[in-house]
Amino acid sequence: MNPVRVSIPSFRSENNSLEKGYTVFKVDVLVNGRLHSVEKRYSEFHTLHKMLKKSIKPPEIPSKHVRNWVPKVLEQRRQGLELYLQTIIMENEVLPKIFLDFLNIRHFPSMPKTESCGSFDSESDELCKLTHQPVLLFLRDPYLLPSAHDVFSNVVIEGVVHGVFCSDLQLR
Repeated sequence: MNPVRVSIPSFRSENNSLEKGYTVFKVDVLVNGRLHSVEKRYSEFHTLHKMLKKSIKPPEIPSKHVRNWVPKVLEQRRQGLELYLQTIIMENEVLPKIFLDFLNIRHFPSMPKTESCGSFDSESDELCKLTHQPVLLFLRDPYLLPSAHDVFSNVVIEGVVHGVFCSDLQLR
């Protein structure tokens, strides 16, 4: 289950003398018990959608062409965008970094697997390829007791055995 929850509880219209009016959607984001809000225009959702298509198969996004001044239409768009975000979270075990950036999620400690590619900052996803290399390689299971022909003893196992059994004897 994903530790991220989103909802779009409200929207508001902005009127600006430099451009025609637009709608801002309030997105509530709950991550690991912490709630924060971000405000996004539809154009930002549309940009997110285009970028997500490079790494995952996102759900359909509500239509771009609607009458922005009709409250009923705006409410339908709000519901559609909310469902859009929730579907991405439900259908993707690993949330793309672009999606986390969109929701303004910077630190995500409970989910160790996040993509490092596809953010708003980097346009070229071709340069960003995930490579996984082992940090430590064991030739056999390190949790098994060492065999008789091992040159070095297993310090971890000896320490645990000593700590569990010897400290108990010292307390008596």
